[in-house]
Order: sequence, then structure tokens, then C-alpha cells
Amino acid sequence: MTRITIPEGSLFGRDNLPYCVFSAPGTSPRVGVRVADTVVDLTVVDDVFAAPSLNPFMAQGHARWVEVRERILDLVSGEVPDAAVHPVDAVTLHMPFEVADFVDFYASEHHASNLGRLFRPDSEPLMPNWKHLPVGYHGRAGTVVPSGTDIVRPSGQRKGDPVPTFGESRRLDIEAEVGFVVGTPSPLGTPVSVDDFGESVFGVVLVNDWSARDIQAWEYVPLGPFLGKSFATSVSPWVVPLLALEAARVATPPQDPEPLPYLREKNPWGLDLSLEIRWNGQVVSRPPYREMYWSPAQMLAHMTVNGASARTGDLFASGTVSGPDRDQRGAFIELTWGGKEPVTVNGEPRTFLEDGDEVTISATAPGASGARIGFGEVRGRVLPAR
Repeated sequence: MTRITIPEGSLFGRDNLPYCVFSAPGTSPRVGVRVADTVVDLTVVDDVFAAPSLNPFMAQGHARWVEVRERILDLVSGEVPDAAVHPVDAVTLHMPFEVADFVDFYASEHHASNLGRLFRPDSEPLMPNWKHLPVGYHGRAGTVVPSGTDIVRPSGQRKGDPVPTFGESRRLDIEAEVGFVVGTPSPLGTPVSVDDFGESVFGVVLVNDWSARDIQAWEYVPLGPFLGKSFATSVSPWVVPLLALEAARVATPPQDPEPLPYLREKNPWGLDLSLEIRWNGQVVSRPPYREMYWSPAQMLAHMTVNGASARTGDLFASGTVSGPDRDQRGAFIELTWGGKEPVTVNGEPRTFLEDGDEVTISATAPGASGARIGFGEVRGRVLPAR
């Protein structure tokens, strides 16, 4: 039997207990939980964790999530069977859940305002609807990939004079986001209330929504993002349970005008997450999630208010997380102001991503006992176009 030691300051202590799907040498993928620098095989807790995905467990619902979290806490607080304990560096991490649908929002007022100033310098930064509803678009579930997957530079149409050109994207970018994984499904025709968010969403991941800005700029009018976004979206391997984030809850920024009744929250679901973006190993930005104008509860309510069903494994992401300061911007198009204000990365002036670049996004949040908890990282490296 093994007793797991949790070092002081660990981001993966008992307040956290994020889930993953992993395989060890000679084993098939199954669900585990991270404790300090180890992964514990949860098949010792329940057979549902023998699946290569969190979906079967998530579909069991909120009461079951609470019960099993208590059982896991009891297990890792005592002695764990030796065969169930693996050093985190000795396992292979896989996609933690099967993505049913993917929706991406645009919930940061700072990001939306910055892009409005860049794209429409002679107009109001925000579109007239922006403060009345969480703007979003339906993405491509089949190109959501696990952290560490290499990203092939996309090709497509770019604006030209007088006609468009075709070729590889020259303005490849990232968007640092937070993603929410639906556990409890909802029937077709039945909206999910903002008050039901806590029992609907299972957990939280980090997201990098890779973006080809030149392809996006030519195609997005009138129907919104398409090929400039759909080529790849990366997610972190650790799913932090929503149950672990009660201490991170904060009020959203003031919402003026007051949202329509279906978007009004009695207990706001703002979250005090601190993100960090590294470009080839160098920290270039620290976006604060607490600045997000729309909460994830409001996003889910709006996503389903027309009666659209939610499914186990649905992923909806916040959109780029940006704060009011330059070093808090969550996309390179903002950070470099459309490429006009390069940032220095390892001694070189940089604007958009080059082949071979690697971007890593990480995050922490307050935990229940006063220490911080971690989300791990989502990482990707750019490969040349094919």
C-alpha cells in the first residue's frame, strides 16, 4: 500500500483532485485523478472509471459526482493500493472526454472592445447586441484535440486586391480561454436555467482556440467564424471538478444594462482564475478570468434558451480571456495590436506565430483551504502547412 505525500504548496492537493484519462505501460486508457505528482487509477473506486473517457461517469449526474468525490478524498487520504499509484511523468495522458458539441463564446468586454477598435476603428468597439447576450458561435467538435498535439498551420483564402488569394495563414494566433464540460444532459426543448449551472456542468478545462486571423478576416462577414477557427482547438488533460471551485467564485463585473430575466443570476458564477501564457517558454501575458463580463452560467442559459439540448460531453468555451492592461491580453492580435506593436520573445521582436513556435497556457485558482489549485497546462507546437 502507498500513502501519497502532498508537498506544501502543491497545486494538486486534496482541494483539487482533477480527473484525467491516462494509460500506464501495459494498460488501456482509463480514468484517474491527480494527487500531487501522482495519478491514481480510479478503477479501484468504481468500474465506471475503466472507460477510456469521463463521459459515462459524467452522465451519472451531480449527486453521483458529489458522492464519488467524497470516496476519492477518503481513498487518497489513507493508503492506496500500490498498483493504482503512478508517477505523473510515467503515464500517457489522453483526451479526457468525448466532445459532443463545441460552442465558443466572446465573453470578455476587454477582448471584444480591443478587436472592435482594431477591426472597426471608426465605429463603436462593441456591437449593439454585445451587452444584451453572450455572443457565441458553434465550433467543430471533431477538431478539439488534447494538449501536446502538434498544430499544422492552416491554409485558406485571404483577402487580396482585387481578388482573394489562397495560401497558408500568415497571421496565426492563439486565444487563451477557459472551457466548461457539460455532465448532465438536458432534453430538447428544455432550456437550462442559470440557477441549474452547478448541477449541469461537471468541470473546467483550459482551452487554446487557435485562430488564423487573415482567413478569419476575409470569411467572417456575414455568418461569423468558420475555417479561421475550425482547424484546431486544444484542451488541457486535467478536468478540474466544478465542486473544487467554490472558493474561486466571485461576482462578475457590473452588467449594465441589466440582462433580460433568463440571464439574471441570484448567485453569480464569476471565477477568480489566473491564467498565464508562455510563448516559447517566455511569459508574455497573465489574463485574469475574473474580468469576464458574462459568466459561464449565463453562457449555458443562453446556449439552451431556444430549446437546444445539452449533451454529456458538450464543451463550451469562454472566448479569449483578457484584462484591461496590455500584459493581460489573451490573444496575440491584441498583445501586438494587430502586428503593429511587436513583443520581444527571447530577444526577438514577434507578432504572430511562426513554424516551430510553442505556446503553453496554464492557470491557478483559490482552493477551499486557502492554498491555490492548478489546472495544469494546455500546450501546442506549430508545424508548417501541408
